[in-house]
Amino acid sequence: MKNVLALKGQKIEIEISGKTLFQGILIDIGQDIIVLFNGKDYLYIPFSHIHNLRPDDQIELEFEGEPPEMPIFEETKSVSYRKTLTNAKGKFVEIFVTGNKSIHGYILSVLNDYFVFYSPIYKTMLISLNHLKWLTPYQTNSTPYTLPNEELPVKPVSIPLQRSFEEQLKKLEGKLVVFDLGDHPKKIGLLKLIHENIAELNIASGETIYWKVPHIKMIHWP
Repeated sequence: MKNVLALKGQKIEIEISGKTLFQGILIDIGQDIIVLFNGKDYLYIPFSHIHNLRPDDQIELEFEGEPPEMPIFEETKSVSYRKTLTNAKGKFVEIFVTGNKSIHGYILSVLNDYFVFYSPIYKTMLISLNHLKWLTPYQTNSTPYTLPNEELPVKPVSIPLQRSFEEQLKKLEGKLVVFDLGDHPKKIGLLKLIHENIAELNIASGETIYWKVPHIKMIHWP
């Protein structure tokens, strides 16, 4: 970690899962997260998805001077993934989890291995902490889809929250659900049972599909 800390304040390029590249100034680094400023936005990137990073003084950013104040306030000197999510609660953020779609909205709660997110499009979502690729806080005074604040009510979760992702999924048994934004037709259906890290899903055709819970990135329901 010490050798990476030496890059703080320098321009770097980061490759994360999916061969996605980010360039910017390394603002902060913790045991499990990196904070990058790309000249416009701050990106909070969990270390678990970083494949490599390298210094590159030739990177050109459309920005001069000192980066603006970090948009997520840290109560301690050491930044961490969980503290970042907790301190971002109630703020407008963009998150990226799967495929080529980002999601916009609020973080509502942070539990042991997942967090609860409210999206104006998908409504309440459960997102595994293991699968969040990055988070970008909104610029001050901007809102998702330019919606007025009164059209963005934070709706409470209609089911009791459990500490673990698997236990929370059990509360959705018997409901129509969508895994991973429906990026696969066999990820939409009636959740019949959660047992020993396996989700039993009845899809539209009536076929039963069994999905391993650790590979489910997120879930929402109509």
